[in-house]
Amino acid sequence: MMISGLQLVKSVLAGAGWGCRWRRAVSGFLRLLVVAVSCLLLVLAQPAQAGINDDKFDGNIFVLYAGNGSLVPPKVKLADSFKQSKPAILTFYLDDSSDCKKFATVVSRLQEFYGRAADILAVNVDAIPPKSSYEKTEPGYYYEGVVPQTAIIDQSGNAVFNAKGQVPYEEIDDVLRKVFDLLPRSESAELKRRSFNEFNSELSK
Repeated sequence: MMISGLQLVKSVLAGAGWGCRWRRAVSGFLRLLVVAVSCLLLVLAQPAQAGINDDKFDGNIFVLYAGNGSLVPPKVKLADSFKQSKPAILTFYLDDSSDCKKFATVVSRLQEFYGRAADILAVNVDAIPPKSSYEKTEPGYYYEGVVPQTAIIDQSGNAVFNAKGQVPYEEIDDVLRKVFDLLPRSESAELKRRSFNEFNSELSK
């Protein structure tokens, strides 16, 4: 049976129309699927909100809360301090501890004033290898299961200070003044850090 030219054109156009509708339907379905998957991911992958007052991990506490990335990892090992007869300040911490987050500024301040004369070792307790016993040259020897914890080893390798919790800077400073044979705080000018605004005003001059 012969098909006229007009009928052939109508047939082609009708077929093209159906194909176009089919493509639009598939495209619409795919768009809907993408939106649904995106919404599902947003619900399931809510970012953990962490801050200084909680025990959630949000990164290196010395970078985030003390603005000091030079404390970790430690530049030397405790054994090196013993060999050089150099005092060492050990601070035991965890990145997901609110107490450690708050104490990070104290550790940074200790480095500011004593970093050249003493080795400051920030020790993540998760990195202490589990052993039945430790040598005096290993941080695990001084760790007592609490964070934050601060221990001071003098030039002779003796532990002269070991305190748990958020110890005030002044209490640690008093011990270090004795270690380095410095004048007590009552007889010397107290070292004070410049405020952030004072520092900025000097830069802008």
